[in-house]
Amino acid sequence: MFFRGQTIGKYRIISSLGSGGFGAVYLAEDTWIHKKVAIKVPHRQNIDFGEMLREPRLLAALSHPNIVALLTAEKQENVFFIVMEYVPGETLEAVIEREGSLDLVPALDLTCQICNALDHAHAQNVLHRDLRPANVLVSESGVVKVADFGTSRFLEAAAQGTTVIGSPPYMAPEQFHGQATFASDIYSLGVTMYQMLTGTLPYNTPSPTDLQRLMRGELVSPPRSRNGRIPKELNDIVMRAMAPAVGERYQRAGELLDDLLAARSKWAAVRTVQPAEIQAASRPQTATANMQEIQGRLRAREAPAARFCWHCRKPLHSRTDTCPFCGEAQ
Repeated sequence: MFFRGQTIGKYRIISSLGSGGFGAVYLAEDTWIHKKVAIKVPHRQNIDFGEMLREPRLLAALSHPNIVALLTAEKQENVFFIVMEYVPGETLEAVIEREGSLDLVPALDLTCQICNALDHAHAQNVLHRDLRPANVLVSESGVVKVADFGTSRFLEAAAQGTTVIGSPPYMAPEQFHGQATFASDIYSLGVTMYQMLTGTLPYNTPSPTDLQRLMRGELVSPPRSRNGRIPKELNDIVMRAMAPAVGERYQRAGELLDDLLAARSKWAAVRTVQPAEIQAASRPQTATANMQEIQGRLRAREAPAARFCWHCRKPLHSRTDTCPFCGEAQ
């Protein structure tokens, strides 16, 4: 819809960043302040203006360092578009395609940051409904930014809808029936975790004849059967996140994060610390420090505004005196 060098309003188009089912995304420059931004142009331009504003209004309810920030929405030359934060880096999908299965440390790091994003969105009653590696951006500094809330809905609206929305390999069983809950996003994250840890999806895109087997959990083999380096605790967490029955799954991203940090503390207590990690953290975490941090978070479920660790610059999930990634006191 736009071409390189085109100027629309105050934005000059630099290049195309890609196109999906809901719109095309371009890298552009705000010529007033000389800042790079990402511009998303919905394919459907002939729908009700109020419906066009649904996505930016939803994004306006979200403000978190692990979610791509909305800057504004505009209509210029009869074209509606959304202006968003530009994140230099690559998608998690590209990382997995290049690396295959990820090492445990980066896989847990990325998963915890995605949990941060989902926990914030769910606290605003916002469901993503299409969480997958292609919609997770990894910045050049390693910070995760969850993107593409174009299919999202507030919980109340999603509960009343019957439209099947999502990407089939990552969709929870109930989503094939047009239903979505917070736990549906957790299932999608479980599939993403599985893919990060093994380099493969747990199953191919389910066909209509596979749905009953999917709902019975017969399509999924434990990730540890494909990658023996995965600790049992982490294997069990992935399988619970992907439980076919909604009630057997994690209900909130915060619950999943708690178990990930607990498993990480047990694993970190017995593994050998590599030299690169020693350089990255001047004071390694101990199992006791991890457990105290986890217990403190469990006692204080109401988390304050997200903040960054001064040392490793990773987002902190909640009120904590110790960064769960590098172990530095805050």
